[in-house]
Amino acid sequence: MKTRNLLVALLLFLSVGALFGGGAFLLFPEGWMGMTPELMLQHSPFKNFLIPGLILFTVLGLMPIYVVWGLIKRKDCKIAQLVNIYPDMHWSWSWSVYTGFALVIWIYMEVYFMRGFHWLHSFYFFYGVLLLVVVFLKPMRQHYSLRQKAD
Repeated sequence: MKTRNLLVALLLFLSVGALFGGGAFLLFPEGWMGMTPELMLQHSPFKNFLIPGLILFTVLGLMPIYVVWGLIKRKDCKIAQLVNIYPDMHWSWSWSVYTGFALVIWIYMEVYFMRGFHWLHSFYFFYGVLLLVVVFLKPMRQHYSLRQKAD
């Protein structure tokens, strides 16, 4: 399925970047490559990059890998299904939606707290929107619908 492969590629690309970025913040919470928490985080509730790094690493780094596994294997997962707000869809489809929204919210909050804007913010904002568009395409919804299995 070409649409699924596109979504998998988008999620893996996001994951790699978030694992590296979040991992760097976890390893160097006091800053690295010229990023100092005092300047970048002065309008945020954080004193250093530890908590933002942990959120980035887990939500946008590890979670997409788990979602990719679910999209490919289509295995049941009771824990993931508990927070599935689309009960007629496979949990991995729903979590793909969550990932797209998480990226858009992450970028929005980053711009808000930093009170600054970089071209990468636009890139990743529209990347999140693209993720959502791909997830909501009809072939994706049909492929991951649980109703079609019951018919």
